[in-house]
Amino acid sequence: MFEELHFPVLVAPMAGGPTTPELVAAVVEAGGSGFVAAGYLGADALAERIARTRELTKGSFGVNLFVPGARSTMDLSDYVARIEAEARRYGAEPGEPRWDDDGYSVKLDLVVEQRLPFVSFTFGLPSAEDVARLHEAGSRVITTVTSPGEAVRAAEVGADALCVQGFEAGAHRGLFTDDPADPAGGGSYGLLALLRLVSAEVDLPLIATGGLVHGADVAAVLTAGAVAAQLGTAFLRADEAGTQPAHQKALAEGGRETAFTRAFSGRTARGMVNRFLSENSPVAPAAYPQVHHLTRPVRAAAGKAGDPEGINLWAGQTYPLATAGPAAQIFARVREEALAAVGRVKLG
Repeated sequence: MFEELHFPVLVAPMAGGPTTPELVAAVVEAGGSGFVAAGYLGADALAERIARTRELTKGSFGVNLFVPGARSTMDLSDYVARIEAEARRYGAEPGEPRWDDDGYSVKLDLVVEQRLPFVSFTFGLPSAEDVARLHEAGSRVITTVTSPGEAVRAAEVGADALCVQGFEAGAHRGLFTDDPADPAGGGSYGLLALLRLVSAEVDLPLIATGGLVHGADVAAVLTAGAVAAQLGTAFLRADEAGTQPAHQKALAEGGRETAFTRAFSGRTARGMVNRFLSENSPVAPAAYPQVHHLTRPVRAAAGKAGDPEGINLWAGQTYPLATAGPAAQIFARVREEALAAVGRVKLG
């Protein structure tokens, strides 16, 4: 599926700012590929980012869409009161805890019109009809899965490839259903184990993602059967990334553990432990995107104040190994490390 790439590394669709057109284009130009993140964007803004990426590179890239989930019926009043207190800390007002579908249908229409080489989905499955529309437009469909069962369902709707996400990954888990009773969100598989289990269930190309920062990590998943590796945390400190300064600083300083939380968005995600995560995770409801909209102005105010204790510090488990610099330099480092790792392997 990615045979034309100089090296099969893709930059992940990190919604909310980190994945920029400049970052995607830089990785494409270096010999990889990646995804423009459609999450949280309106259709017009997404069209602008696709156009900007095309201005910067003639190579192939894709777009990632969030699949809308069921509307939560949980009572949010207690959590709203907590976030009101958080808002006062930063002189802000909490947002409205509303449900929406992230403009899914309109953005799907857009990517069909754009006739992109590939389109990926997170948080659930596109319908078989949506997959057929994309196929008619010449796009290959990739779905994010976190368990063998999800992989089987993805194959049934006609997915062309699977993005297999291990629990090591930073930011939101791609779970089809975020179980309110499970702090880890369910589907608790490490990446290498999940690759082997999924490959035993379905015969589709697999893209590996989750905690891949060093080239040896990439070599490991390619050896385990993946056709490509998707890296997010590895590029958070890239010059072209839109990672906000307080987040960049926390990544560079290291020293923080990572943990799962619903405190920022209402959906299970992995981030570096900070005050907001520690204080609010135990009572955060499984209500996405209501909690995301509720906390968004507070997170924005904390970021503007440069306070890393009040923002979502998304990061994979191996974030201390990530480096700063131009994306092409990071890409080259990962490739060189992967080649060196393969050269060190002695069998027999």
